[in-house]
Amino acid sequence: MPFPESHSVPCEWRDYPEWHRGRLRYAVWALTVDCPRIQARLERARTHLGAWLHDDYRRQAHITLFVCGFPGESRRFDDDFPAQRLAAQCTTLRALAGGPFELQIGGLASFASAPFLEVGDPHGRLPALRQALAAHGAEVRQAPYHAHLTVGLYARAVARAELQRRLIEFGEDEPLPLRVNELHYVTYAATELCGPLRSERRLILRG
Repeated sequence: MPFPESHSVPCEWRDYPEWHRGRLRYAVWALTVDCPRIQARLERARTHLGAWLHDDYRRQAHITLFVCGFPGESRRFDDDFPAQRLAAQCTTLRALAGGPFELQIGGLASFASAPFLEVGDPHGRLPALRQALAAHGAEVRQAPYHAHLTVGLYARAVARAELQRRLIEFGEDEPLPLRVNELHYVTYAATELCGPLRSERRLILRG
């Protein structure tokens, strides 16, 4: 969701059965973030926004590369992700190859529902990877892709002007390098809002 026109959009912290319809796990391709300097900036950003955020956000730091859907052997709903599609994606990614690359993690910004740290892609590697994944089926997405590192989810509605001031006051926008050596296919429990990610497959970037 884009930056709020009037107020941030608070997240209702509950199960969403109308979304998962009894399906157990949800899958995305992601880039893991294990750099101490970036982790520290994330924690400072969470502290900076304080009570505006839900305090039970337990998902590991990551950058979503491509949203897959609900894994399964067959497809019943538009957001199901059949096993053969994952196999085809893995084959294409291996053929695409390409070595490790670097992203740049920047300052604090926000969507309507979630604050995030900006992600720069100076070598333009993300579009090619996303194109390779999209060759085997459309991504599950309601808004244009914007690479980001989620800080948390809003627990309350905050006026746009007040939110903008707080984002600017954070003051940390020096780019921090993030070396990407692997791509991960990860899942999380569909009934657990912002619960932990589980890595199901890993593709090492060699070169």
